[in-house]
Amino acid sequence: MERKIEAKLIRWMKSRNRQPLIVQGARQVGKTYSIVAFGRKHFINMLYLNFESNNELSRVFDRDLLPERIIKELSVLTGEPVIEGKTLLFFDEIQSCSRALTSLKYFCEEAPGYHVVAAGSLLGVSINRDNSSYPVGKVDTLNMYPLDFEEFLWVVRGKDAVELIRESFNGFTQCSLHEMFNDFYRTFIYIGGMPQVVNEYTATGDTPMLDMAKKSINNAFIADMARYADKNETVRIIAVYESLPVQLAKENRKFQYKTIRSGARSADYGSAVEWLKAAGIVTACRRVSEGRFPVSTWEDPTAFKLYHSDTGLLTGMSGITAYEYLARAGDRFRGAIAENSVAVALSSLDYDIYYWESQGRAEVDFIIQKNGDVIPIEVKSGDNVRSKSLAEYVKRYSPPFSYRVSFKNFGNENNIRSIPFYALFCV
Repeated sequence: MERKIEAKLIRWMKSRNRQPLIVQGARQVGKTYSIVAFGRKHFINMLYLNFESNNELSRVFDRDLLPERIIKELSVLTGEPVIEGKTLLFFDEIQSCSRALTSLKYFCEEAPGYHVVAAGSLLGVSINRDNSSYPVGKVDTLNMYPLDFEEFLWVVRGKDAVELIRESFNGFTQCSLHEMFNDFYRTFIYIGGMPQVVNEYTATGDTPMLDMAKKSINNAFIADMARYADKNETVRIIAVYESLPVQLAKENRKFQYKTIRSGARSADYGSAVEWLKAAGIVTACRRVSEGRFPVSTWEDPTAFKLYHSDTGLLTGMSGITAYEYLARAGDRFRGAIAENSVAVALSSLDYDIYYWESQGRAEVDFIIQKNGDVIPIEVKSGDNVRSKSLAEYVKRYSPPFSYRVSFKNFGNENNIRSIPFYALFCV
């Protein structure tokens, strides 16, 4: 399964200013598979070192953090030679060994010729918990996400399909295969981008098996919450996580602590929200009061929406079957899932996402900063694509253009660039 991260890994490998690389992302997004495939393809050999499954590895880092000694011992331990510039050192589940994480600083300073990649499913959580071990300024970082729709199309239709969409996006011309791509996107929203689920879809197309795969991943997330947090914090993290479908089903999708339980406050559950963000399980969309550059300066830290990092897992949490999702076109929650898919798509493009609200009278779903411009994005999952809120935003701030995302074909009218959901990867 080809992933976009391979191109990013190649750029890192060839960079003259390369530092040890940390790849972060939620559990089961494909970090280990992608890095191992990259190592086998682009290096003479690779040392795959999993700190979670091999207790001996941690002892190599107990004595000191000198790269020369560490490399020699790892070579003896694995029986693999380590050749500068030719061997990939892959430290997997590095959150299980804080000294290995710290050692990346010394690899950067004393052994820059070696290619070192580190990854971990709960690495963000571990870093937040123990900042002292993180090699600030001595590592490069990459975020990895579930498959986006472009990667999904590579699997089910190939790269020619992607090029057709890009051609329509670049010229804002009608796409002749519009309905087919819409159908694929609806399927993609239900399946999500977790590689295990996509593989099950392409292998069998068996909906009950897809649902079982999604449930298994959700259960693994909850198991991580119990494993990497204390008992009281685990209860709060799970409560926040399980409230996501209810939060998004509201007409006003702003995250509300009282939705978790009556009387709940930020002081009770704020750290649980931060845990889920650090784990890569949720994406926060923060409110801004102005649509001006730089957009982050207008952020209100007390108001935000939380979206699941994978729409397939969200549909799994909600108990929606494939038939129910496809049949209930006007359902409000289906609109919430479509909005969630936009948040996921924008985040996977490494945009910081915001939403704009004006004293409760007008709201634009997403605001992004692109090439120094602040761009509003309105999401419409139904047939009615008119928006008073977008018109109000444009009147106030005169953006160079706006995006309207819907299931309608491409168009460009009154400086509003209408794009289908399936073209979000082009934004």
